[in-house]
Amino acid sequence: MIRPFLTGIKENLIYVVVASLVAGLAFGQVAGSGTKALLRAAVVPILFLMIYPMMINIDLREVINVRDHAGPVGLSLLINFGAAPLFAVALSRGFFGGDIEYAVGLYFIALIPTSGMTAAWTGLADGDLEAALVAMAVNLLAAIVILPAYLSVLVPADIGFDPSALYRQLAQVVVIPMAAGTVTRWLLLRRYSTAGFKRLKPLFGGLSSLGVMLIVFVAMTMRSGQILADPVASAVTVVPLVVFYAAVLGVAAAAGRTLLDPRRGVALVYATSMRNLSIALAIVVAGDAVPSGAVLPIALAYVIQPPLGAVYMHYRRDVVGEGRSLREAVAEFI
Repeated sequence: MIRPFLTGIKENLIYVVVASLVAGLAFGQVAGSGTKALLRAAVVPILFLMIYPMMINIDLREVINVRDHAGPVGLSLLINFGAAPLFAVALSRGFFGGDIEYAVGLYFIALIPTSGMTAAWTGLADGDLEAALVAMAVNLLAAIVILPAYLSVLVPADIGFDPSALYRQLAQVVVIPMAAGTVTRWLLLRRYSTAGFKRLKPLFGGLSSLGVMLIVFVAMTMRSGQILADPVASAVTVVPLVVFYAAVLGVAAAAGRTLLDPRRGVALVYATSMRNLSIALAIVVAGDAVPSGAVLPIALAYVIQPPLGAVYMHYRRDVVGEGRSLREAVAEFI
């Protein structure tokens, strides 16, 4: 009963997030201050439910293999912490104007790369899975160190952003669950072996997806008034997100095709185009170091990212894998 429920949430995460987003916006219009206070008190346990299971599925020991995959890992770092922030800054200035909260949301998306789906999509697209796993571990650890420094430069001084407060939030919502998840992973592997652990992994992903559903609902409830005060501006937020994802994927695909073999090129694409939206959402919702309005772009990114991964996977398998041109594939689809 529990397994089908959790796996169902994970497999239908796009629809779950959209439903949670709409439900939260609607509920926020009628919820009283007491109800909102209860929801705010529930944020920390929900965040732990979201982040801790995800960390169990990430093997940070892969960092030791970085020398064997220096090419894709090095390129992923350059794109994730070089090109992606530049895209985010340009798009935020072009689309968000004076709305710094939405801009900060895009900065978080840009500066926290790789997710659990990085490995999954790489495997489905017949990419180099080991290179993807190493890139995931290295980029996640780099993001924890780099994120506050980047934001201290990107966020205007009048916002009152405090990098030291963000480091404390990172410790609470990322580092502690990461340590707990690493220990739990080690204990489970000792008890159940690798094969047994693989059977448990979908449950951890489902628990994390349940946390995403709940935190999106809570975040939208808390910000409902602000978001619906100008629904057109809020809806336009999706446009720079689409452009951002397309730009990152395009740069990664071009770099992989030019500098790497095909399988490592696939790993590079997914290590850069997939962003860790769960951690981004957790940090924004967790405390006062970041403008809370930044939650909307991150929530909308959940709707964009999975289809992007699926489209590129089908391109690799059904177009490149079968030796067809993109024009032929499009013509057949139409």
